[in-house]
Amino acid sequence: MTDGKTALAELTEISAQIEAAVLFGADGAVVASTLPDARAKQVAASANALFEEASRAATGELTHMEAATGDGSLFIVREGDLLVAASTGAEPTAGLVFYDLKACLRKAAEKPKTRAKPKPKAAAKPKAKPTRPKSSGKS
Repeated sequence: MTDGKTALAELTEISAQIEAAVLFGADGAVVASTLPDARAKQVAASANALFEEASRAATGELTHMEAATGDGSLFIVREGDLLVAASTGAEPTAGLVFYDLKACLRKAAEKPKTRAKPKPKAAAKPKAKPTRPKSSGKS
């Protein structure tokens, strides 16, 4: 898994609508957050409970949801065993927020790329000296 902090940093950089976000596992364990640890645990637990309850009411598999109030919205997106919950101000562009959250989850789930060790440079071969044809003494 890619560093969750990196995925959230990229999320908050590209999405001005997102005020706070918590990346967590299906078990509710916080992976990364833009909030202090105690608050992140509360948000993850509440978002997980809300998502599970909404899943019970859904007719199919629930993959994302928005809970809106007059002051703002809470978005929750799940992909595999990872979830992200994010808060926004009032009247966010929901489609864009969902897109950004899904991209964050994909980034967080990526396997880290292993850097190949640079190959040692081969020693330079000495340049051959040009040879001149021998003079026969005749001009």
